[in-house]
Amino acid sequence: MKYHPIPQPDEIEVRVREDAMGAYLMMFATAALGLPLPILNLVAAIVYYYVNRDKGKFVQFHMLQSLYSQIPVTLLNSGLVAWTIVNFVRDFNFTSIYWGYLIMTGVAGLVYLIFSIVGAVKARKGLFYYFIFFGKIAYHQVYRIRPEQTGSTPSNQPPGL
Repeated sequence: MKYHPIPQPDEIEVRVREDAMGAYLMMFATAALGLPLPILNLVAAIVYYYVNRDKGKFVQFHMLQSLYSQIPVTLLNSGLVAWTIVNFVRDFNFTSIYWGYLIMTGVAGLVYLIFSIVGAVKARKGLFYYFIFFGKIAYHQVYRIRPEQTGSTPSNQPPGL
């Protein structure tokens, strides 16, 4: 498989770096509004993607990586919010399964938070930071040269991808 060239940090404009960094900050969209609705973070990330998708491959890579990694965390958080509401409305007991799910969701959210902060800092510096699993998907989707793309010169592929 052939890939487009990967830009060096000094080749990326500051505004482009900031747009890439902004993709990771979408996770704070509803927190800034004080709303405990995790699905709105995903909606904000999707809107951010469609608004900024034409700003280059560097921004596109970071937006897709952030968006893809946010999907499972959003699903876990949405499940927890729904389960909590049902427990309160129907006056159910909070079982050990619920508490286990709460801990698992909290750990997943913390891991996502750490990866997103590191990703935002790296993007601001003009660097690539590959999340486990999601980084590879985003990289292949953005930087792979497709047969219909002619005139592009193939480049190196980062190690491990």
